[in-house]
Amino acid sequence: MKIRQNLRHWAAKKALTTPVIKDVANDKLVDLHTEIFLGKADESAREARRTHLDGFFDATMDTYVAALEAGHTEAEAREITHIQANFDFFNHGWTEMMEIPAEEFEAHFRRYEAFFKRYGISVDDPLGEFEPAGGVPSAPETPEKRDQPAYENAIAGFADDVYVQDDTGTVHQGGGTAEPAGVDPSEAPGLDETDLADS
Repeated sequence: MKIRQNLRHWAAKKALTTPVIKDVANDKLVDLHTEIFLGKADESAREARRTHLDGFFDATMDTYVAALEAGHTEAEAREITHIQANFDFFNHGWTEMMEIPAEEFEAHFRRYEAFFKRYGISVDDPLGEFEPAGGVPSAPETPEKRDQPAYENAIAGFADDVYVQDDTGTVHQGGGTAEPAGVDPSEAPGLDETDLADS
């Protein structure tokens, strides 16, 4: 999968792994991800999907931290959560929100097979053991799109590794860029000094 990586991603990692502020960071990042992916959906479908996406992305924040703790790089941990999301989008027939085509699922799964199997994650069960008690809120499906997918926003051809594009536009294959020193968690998306002071 091709993903971006810049200072804000490193700041998000720092915020999500720092006691006290991690809950604030979690909520802000969930909101951000929900808005980004709803922006790829038809306007008429957005509100019906919102609570599902909020619950789903909240669970993937736990996946992200677990992947870091398992030794994955920041880029790999984030890619793992994006793969989970694409599994979920496909199951719902939300193919316009997908970042990769379904025919590349197996290749992506195999790269992280040990982690996915450890936590029971699969195409059919995208959250596995990260599923919250009571599950994630349901949302309307569009199975007809799954039968004849267009994948309007998917980028194919990056299934063999994680490809990381930095701020200069350079694409790095593998674990991503080096973590900069002295990362400030307030640089994370949605956070500022006021958010941190209130946490």
